[in-house]
Amino acid sequence: MKFTFYHNNINVLDLEKSVAFYQKALGLAITREKEADDESFKLVFLGDEDTPHLLELTWLRDMDRPYNLGDNEFHLAMRTDDMEAAHALHEEMGCICFENPDMGIYFINDPDGYWIEICPAR
Repeated sequence: MKFTFYHNNINVLDLEKSVAFYQKALGLAITREKEADDESFKLVFLGDEDTPHLLELTWLRDMDRPYNLGDNEFHLAMRTDDMEAAHALHEEMGCICFENPDMGIYFINDPDGYWIEICPAR
C-alpha cells in the first residue's frame, strides 16, 4: 500500500478575498471548484501548475466569525526561485509576519491568519 500527497485544506471566511490573495501572493491558479447543491459550502482548489499538490479552500455559508487557529503552529511551505522578488512583493502586500534571516526564510499570513513559509529553491 502506498499513499501520496493530494491536497491540504484550510477553511476561509471570505472566499473571494482568499482566492485573490493566493493568486497574487503565490501565483496559484484555480484548478476546480465545487459548490453544495444547497449552497452551504463551496470548495476552490488551487494549484501551482508544476506539482500535483493542491490547496483546497473551503468556505462555509454559516460561518460568521473568524476561525480559531489555536497556537497557529500549522503552516504551509512554498519554494520560490526568486526570494528577493518574492520578498519585495510580500512586503508591498504587507503580509510578512515573521522573518528568520539566519535560516533564509520568512513567513506571510493570509487573510484568515494562516501562515505560509517562503523558502528559497535549493
